Amino acid sequence: MEEKKVIRKQIFAKRKEHTDQQIEKLSRQVTEQVQSLAVFQEADKIYAYVDYNHEVMTGFLIEEAWKRGKKVAVPKVVGKDLVFYELKSFDQLEEGYFHIPEPARGEIVDWTDPLMIMPGVAFDCQCHRVGYGGGFYDRFLEKHPNMKTVAVAFDFQMVEKAPWEETDIQPEYVVTERKIYRR
Repeated sequence: MEEKKVIRKQIFAKRKEHTDQQIEKLSRQVTEQVQSLAVFQEADKIYAYVDYNHEVMTGFLIEEAWKRGKKVAVPKVVGKDLVFYELKSFDQLEEGYFHIPEPARGEIVDWTDPLMIMPGVAFDCQCHRVGYGGGFYDRFLEKHPNMKTVAVAFDFQMVEKAPWEETDIQPEYVVTERKIYRR
């Protein structure tokens, strides 16, 4: 969809306008918001993306999960699919698909009841999501329809109406530094 391309371009430009320090500060605030969710507090296993290029930084959330005794797994792109590896240390990560940090080693996991922390380019208050265009999370979540999902974003990634298609999977929550939206 052409509309999605335009939104991606606008949000990427907004991300570039922020300094590393601003992104870190906002990411810490998003982390605090996520920690307040019962779905995070109750989860003992978490699938989380590894941030890249001024996305919400997930390292703070991963560290907090480890402190609370939760297991964490992060994705690696294999063909057109996401494969999750348990992450026990950030030392497991190396540059991967599109220069995004991915696990270079570790145990592949297929947990049945994790909480998914997912990225996105833009969202609306109904939790519609504009992703990066590869469909990786949509395909993965289509195969795991009962997985609890939380998308994390900055307020500037919220749009009035995110264009969506039937194949687009909505997260249950979208969490920004200021607000929690629920589907």
